Amino acid sequence: MAESLSVQAAYKAGKYTELIPQIKGLVTGESNLIANLANVSSALKMTFDFFWVGFYLVEDEALVLGPFQGTIACTRIAKGKGVCGTAWETEMLQLVPDVDAFPGHIACSSSSKSEIVVPVMKAGRVVAVLDVDSTELNDFDETDAEYLTELCRWLGENCF
Repeated sequence: MAESLSVQAAYKAGKYTELIPQIKGLVTGESNLIANLANVSSALKMTFDFFWVGFYLVEDEALVLGPFQGTIACTRIAKGKGVCGTAWETEMLQLVPDVDAFPGHIACSSSSKSEIVVPVMKAGRVVAVLDVDSTELNDFDETDAEYLTELCRWLGENCF
């Protein structure tokens, strides 16, 4: 098991290119879902210094807070509610440049200004969502969407 990560790239795509194989190596061979998601959250937060990074797990017809790095968060989110609930309901990535402009946004923290939420799929259904927040407007782009989607696809196939 790795005890540290090494990401040297100065640009976003390069950071993801270096980080994702290390994340895969970190969680491969560990069967505990919570431990794996905790390490994924930590690796993303450490590498990119995001405001909040974490997972919500589908449980009893709600998204329930799972492993995360950041400030205290909302505990349960209903399907179709807020950015996370919308990602779950539509089974589609949500890239939100300004959370205040998103209809029905759930403000778990007033410091969050932009957000990206990626569904984690297993056997054709959403089992979790990865939620990443920034204190900057328009902080996420297609590069984040591409690499976080790749990571979540891999997590769905290998960790859930």
